[in-house]
Amino acid sequence: MLDTAFFSSQLLPALNKGLLVSLALIVPAGTLGFVGGVLLGCARAFGPLWLRRLGNGYTSLIRGVPLAVQLMMIYYALPKLGIFFSPFGAALTSFTLCTAAYQSEYVRGALLSIRQGQVRAAQALGFSQWQTVAWIIVPQAARRALPGCGNEIIYLIKYSSLAYLVTCMELMGEGKVVASDTFRFTEVFIAVGAYYLAMVTLATFLLRWLEERFRIPGFGAR
Repeated sequence: MLDTAFFSSQLLPALNKGLLVSLALIVPAGTLGFVGGVLLGCARAFGPLWLRRLGNGYTSLIRGVPLAVQLMMIYYALPKLGIFFSPFGAALTSFTLCTAAYQSEYVRGALLSIRQGQVRAAQALGFSQWQTVAWIIVPQAARRALPGCGNEIIYLIKYSSLAYLVTCMELMGEGKVVASDTFRFTEVFIAVGAYYLAMVTLATFLLRWLEERFRIPGFGAR
């Protein structure tokens, strides 16, 4: 039998509190990560050789090291160098750096998919290289990269659950505390899963709307 008293008095208040922290991590990390991914993708696609190598090295490092390890390094190892983060700050920094690296891959691929004829046409009209990138290539590439970047947002929602590893009490952390206190692991983690499923479903519908809203006429199926 469903224990409504447990849900209404203990579980849901704790999960709602954790949900607010999760959203406070996901929204800025997703926004800053997308902006960083666009800048990094442009640098990797069109920057000078040293900048491309630097961007490729950063991306390889972030993509090659598990996010849990990155969290631990930022929160527990950097204080040895005199750099301190709060649990929330460590989680936000780690998620932003991680998602920016992955976003840059989608952006770089989209940038390189634009036909070189458009670049030559822009240069013939007197555009500089960075004017061509900013006004001709990026607006088209951003639309092409949107499905991949949206997929990374979905991943961000799910791997935000790792924040509890550095004692940032988001949705997963609050659920873990309630489960440990009450030993009602089945009910707690089914509810936690339902919260994440709801966030992912809502984000999926929003991203599909954005894809249709900014779809390039004549490219791709409706």
